[in-house]
Amino acid sequence: MKIIPAIDIIEGKCVRLTQGDYSKKTIYNENPLEVAKQFEAIGITRLHLVDLDGAKKGTVVNYKVLEQIASATKLIIDFGGGIKTDDAINIVFESGASIATVGSVAVKNKDLFISWINKFGSGKILLGADVQDEKIAIGGWLEKTEISVFDFIKENIGYGISSVFCTDISKDGLLQGASNDLYNKIIGQFPELNFIASGGVSSIKDLDDLKLIGCSGAIVGKAIYENKISINDLKKYIKC
Repeated sequence: MKIIPAIDIIEGKCVRLTQGDYSKKTIYNENPLEVAKQFEAIGITRLHLVDLDGAKKGTVVNYKVLEQIASATKLIIDFGGGIKTDDAINIVFESGASIATVGSVAVKNKDLFISWINKFGSGKILLGADVQDEKIAIGGWLEKTEISVFDFIKENIGYGISSVFCTDISKDGLLQGASNDLYNKIIGQFPELNFIASGGVSSIKDLDDLKLIGCSGAIVGKAIYENKISINDLKKYIKC
């Protein structure tokens, strides 16, 4: 199972929200590049970079941060937040992202989303399935839908998607453990899926449990920044 640290960006700074609430913001570092280099230095190879300003505004905002990290590290970066147009996804790839993380467009503009899969290949698109009570939420979690996460994933596998990350909003940023039951159900229904868990990870045991149920990756943010998971803890999951 691959460990994928998250760097969430607001106004160019590394932050974390609690349950997606923009009013519950903690700034951890004013220099995201510095954070990315620290991850790379311990053997991390993949980074989950989220443009929270972009997610809220509906267009990519912090692409300069992406550009800085991509040019100064060798990290494989998946970037999300505000990717809703051809121009936006082109900016993301031109700024150095290896993978575009897309969620809202897959709900609101299926034709555009499918065109991206066809143009860039499914390996360049990571589908974000953000959920609350097993229903999809979009637009930086500000808009709830009545779409079942299971129906959402099934439909998009049909379009060629092979990689999905899922965040249970009710768990995110609370450091109370991941949504193992939900993830276990998803993996049980879609065993062929490259499934990445996100949200709630608070300890190395949580990572062990996610590996046990078959997750291929785990996105970890607040637990690292709050020193709930140490660099030494991560070493067994990091292949230098």
